[in-house]
Amino acid sequence: MSRGLSALHPGPAQEVYGTWDPPDVIVSDGAYGVGGFPGDPRTPQGLEGWYGEHVAAWSKLAHPATTLWFWNTEIGWATTHPLLVREGWEYVQTILWDKGVGHIAGNVNGDTIRRLPTVIEICAFYRRRLVLTTPAGRMSLCHWLRAEWRRTGLPLYRANEACGVKNAATRKYLTQDWLWYFPPAEMMARLVAFANAHGDPAGRPYYAINGNQPVTEAEWARLRHPWHHEHGLTNVWSHPPLNGAERYRGNGRRVAPRVHNPGKNAAAHLNQKPLEFMRRIIKMASNEGDTIWEPFGGLCTASVAAVEAGRNAFAAELNPYFLALAQQRLTGQCAGDQLPLKV
Repeated sequence: MSRGLSALHPGPAQEVYGTWDPPDVIVSDGAYGVGGFPGDPRTPQGLEGWYGEHVAAWSKLAHPATTLWFWNTEIGWATTHPLLVREGWEYVQTILWDKGVGHIAGNVNGDTIRRLPTVIEICAFYRRRLVLTTPAGRMSLCHWLRAEWRRTGLPLYRANEACGVKNAATRKYLTQDWLWYFPPAEMMARLVAFANAHGDPAGRPYYAINGNQPVTEAEWARLRHPWHHEHGLTNVWSHPPLNGAERYRGNGRRVAPRVHNPGKNAAAHLNQKPLEFMRRIIKMASNEGDTIWEPFGGLCTASVAAVEAGRNAFAAELNPYFLALAQQRLTGQCAGDQLPLKV
């Protein structure tokens, strides 16, 4: 596997979204509403406004198979979820990072906290909601598949004949309930060919997403995001807070408004993610050569994972301190857990 390429912008991502290649995967690790960096709201109430311009750009520049992985706190994600839904993102599931009791050991006063200690962060997984514009109005993919077959004038059961199955086409591909199943590209090609060969000639073309030509097998396959399943991996990922060689130390530098008097061994970045987690995301939901966006770069862990996996990464980072470290990580010039910077 060859290494991918990377581009790191020294400024806000809004300046360069339009110049980046369209994303196959977006990894968002921005504001949490906890004062985690200058500009991060101190409470979650400001998050929808903070993310608004970014989410609008993602939605405009994404393609139908783009996936979004949104890191945040529980309440931070819950606050931002309605914005993502309005902008056409469809929720898939939530991944929990369980940091274990070591994350809070010795730092909890039970008499004052009056709640359970928090040892998790979450990563919410979204995909683009597939909605097509038709002469009859906008339709979900599920509704469009059945509506197009109805237009042919053919009875529904003949879809099974088209696919060479007993009843899977009507039971899975043309149903309108929660049992609906995205037709594999090969089966979709059979449906399209049969509909256009045997359907009412006056209504042709059938299954033409662009209104002119029936969708091809390759075009249909591109509507669905890649997924490389890893058996045994669930949506709870256990990993202690970063330490050792992977954790970059800030040598006493204050990097977040909420951090006061950091020691010489304090983390360089308040919220550094395990590289293994980013590797999982990248490898599960993309293919070699795909484009990965990391609009809130920080230490650019997602971009590092993308490049080593043969994907191409586009990232942005405002803070010159983090920017310099991210550049060193992406060029392989930074090793060990000591930060070789005095920015």
